[in-house]
Amino acid sequence: MTKTDIARRVYNHAWKLDPIVRSLLDTDFYKLLMLQMIWQLYPDVDATFSLINRTKTVRLADEIDEHELREQLDHARELRFSKKEMIWLAGNSFYGRKQIFSPEFLAWLAKFRLPDYELSRRDGQFELTFRGRWAETTMWEIPALAIINELRSRSAMKGLGPFTLDVLYARAKAKMWSKVERLRQYPNLRISDFGTRRRHSFLWQRWCVEALKEGIGASFSGSSNVLLAMDTDLEALGTNAHELPMVAAALARNDAELAAAPYKVLQDWNQLYGGNLLIVLPDSFGTAAFLRNAPAWVADWTGFRPDSAPPIEGGEKIIAWWKKMARDPREKLLIFSDGLDVETIIETYRHFEGRVRMSFGWGTNLTNDFADCAPTEIKGLNPISIVCKVSDADGRPAVKLSDNPRKATGDAAEVQRYLKFFGSEDFVEQAVKV
Repeated sequence: MTKTDIARRVYNHAWKLDPIVRSLLDTDFYKLLMLQMIWQLYPDVDATFSLINRTKTVRLADEIDEHELREQLDHARELRFSKKEMIWLAGNSFYGRKQIFSPEFLAWLAKFRLPDYELSRRDGQFELTFRGRWAETTMWEIPALAIINELRSRSAMKGLGPFTLDVLYARAKAKMWSKVERLRQYPNLRISDFGTRRRHSFLWQRWCVEALKEGIGASFSGSSNVLLAMDTDLEALGTNAHELPMVAAALARNDAELAAAPYKVLQDWNQLYGGNLLIVLPDSFGTAAFLRNAPAWVADWTGFRPDSAPPIEGGEKIIAWWKKMARDPREKLLIFSDGLDVETIIETYRHFEGRVRMSFGWGTNLTNDFADCAPTEIKGLNPISIVCKVSDADGRPAVKLSDNPRKATGDAAEVQRYLKFFGSEDFVEQAVKV
């Protein structure tokens, strides 16, 4: 495969209209799986998604040109799934299953386009909002984040000469490869790329994916990025995300429905998918509350993805719950995915080795780690904690609590109501870097 000269490409195109999102497949696989469920079971639900910059010290509207942002958002709205992409989605096997997407859903998807957006500025931040049917607005989350992050990277590198850029990327490649060399000392590790949302750029994510594919071989499970999985002949990976219980909870008409919301969406999920796709994301309203009230059938699912508790602490709680439910943890799977880097991956793997099956979804610190790589001081290359979350469903406020209170999102009064309802048992406050 011909390798792209990233430094030269950045020098030539970084501040011109070089599309950041090249395809509607340039998204995470779980968005497509959730989309099919939303399209089938919740076709009339409206959901608003909103950009949230948790790194308040970074004034995005001062770093990113609004005109360039609108150009990139408008370009994404012009995209459609290509015939090649539709054939691949229809004919490929995912998680060991053929034709995971129904013909009716694919026929609808072939005509899909991203809905309109609302963009304004306030106090140095962008207010970026997507309103409409849930089955349409949900697809903005990943491209919106990718666009914001890459525009920020481009802005940071604006004005750098070709040799400075060459040194920057050479150092970043060496840094990345040193991580690969450490990881391949553990041949039973399973690593996957979860780095689309906060990547430095599309080209850099592709380079990192190809480096992992060559560097750790069979230990590299695949990529959550559907386009990269298709183009590099990798498995497309991903199950479900927080928006499902967030919307279900927002739609709850009473306390009984609110308590049942985290489990109702799992039942919905099981209507469409099974086997290795039965992965529980337990922390939307706190893992402790989820486990305390979980129906017995949850213990029969393939595994859990603890996403906001410290990985060892969170994993231990889930293993203890499996044992309490008379399940053998060695037959279960834990997928770790929150702010991982090499040190955390290795420490967690060594801690749980032989006690449970494991996989690691490596995100921002895989695809956006340029710390100390620039030959001159450059602001704006360090990643920030930026998300695009459901803010309301059918006009009712949506909330995410998380196991880390600093990652909570939603109207302040509603967050307090959810805390009172679900409790804050075992919450661990940690700095949110990515």
